Amino acid sequence: MTLMRPTPETADARGRARHARRSGGTGSTGVGGAVAVLVLVTLGALIPLLGPSAALHGTGESAAPGAGGIGLLRTVLFAALSVPLGELFVHRLARSVPGAPAERPHSWAAWAAGAGFLAALGLASVVATGNLVPDSPGQIDVGGLYASRDGKLALLEVNAFALAGLCALSRRPGTQVWPLAAVAVAEALRAHPTTEHSPLLGSGLTLVHVVCASLWAGGLLYALRTLRRWGAGRAGVALLGRYARVAAVLLAALTATGLVSTLRRMPPETVLEQLTTTAYGRALLAKVLLVAVVAALALWARIRLSRAADPLTACAPARAEVAVLAVVVAVSGLLTALPVPIRW
Repeated sequence: MTLMRPTPETADARGRARHARRSGGTGSTGVGGAVAVLVLVTLGALIPLLGPSAALHGTGESAAPGAGGIGLLRTVLFAALSVPLGELFVHRLARSVPGAPAERPHSWAAWAAGAGFLAALGLASVVATGNLVPDSPGQIDVGGLYASRDGKLALLEVNAFALAGLCALSRRPGTQVWPLAAVAVAEALRAHPTTEHSPLLGSGLTLVHVVCASLWAGGLLYALRTLRRWGAGRAGVALLGRYARVAAVLLAALTATGLVSTLRRMPPETVLEQLTTTAYGRALLAKVLLVAVVAALALWARIRLSRAADPLTACAPARAEVAVLAVVVAVSGLLTALPVPIRW
């Protein structure tokens, strides 16, 4: 990517525009950002909570008890995995940017680990009561978690998030990659029980899918936060360009693993029918459409990054991309709570 050096007049105009935004628009931008975050959080909570009943309507299927709550907990768990992995990913990219400022945004990894710990603890309590939502603490059989595969995986996720939080607060926050990897592996194994056909293949596909999605969503979020801290300059443009190149590979891997996983659960001759007649298919179709919107926004941002007079105008579609990705995470959480389609 070749960048033109701005003329003194252009640089001065940009400087005045930035000054005007900082002096006159900070309050409105802050309020607008807070409202956008509130809307996203609300939407992210409503999708897994209300999604099961909407997706199951008219299908003749029934969801497991507490499907909405389980979907919400898995949404929080996926988000808690994405945030720290994205930070580690972009930190590595930033180190390779020539002349990059030393300052970085404040890390959200410890908070994410705390949220992931609580979500994993809630999911473990469901497993400990025989995959039923407990009515009281007395119904939770903690010792029984060690007696089942799902219980051991649930305990692994709880302990991994606790360890990730300690690593995030330590002097070597990069070590949190190992407990976070354990969470991703546990999720991949949980999604494919041993009774399934070729469970290791399914777990491998899910592992790649989860990791790529986490790097894409969490990485873009932290890249935009870093650009906000660095301000306009060559370093910010270079960082966004490096992220864009890797994101293209992540999107290709997500598409490939998602397609193969879908065909494993829905044979080719039944895919079109199950996309509209099963709850899982409907949620999957919604996710595919949302990912298509994300891909279009990503392409728009990449075009601006390479062709616009001011490459940092790519931040506008990139921010929209982050918002839609947050909805994709919520739909992914919903998918885990819906009954798996039958192989006809």
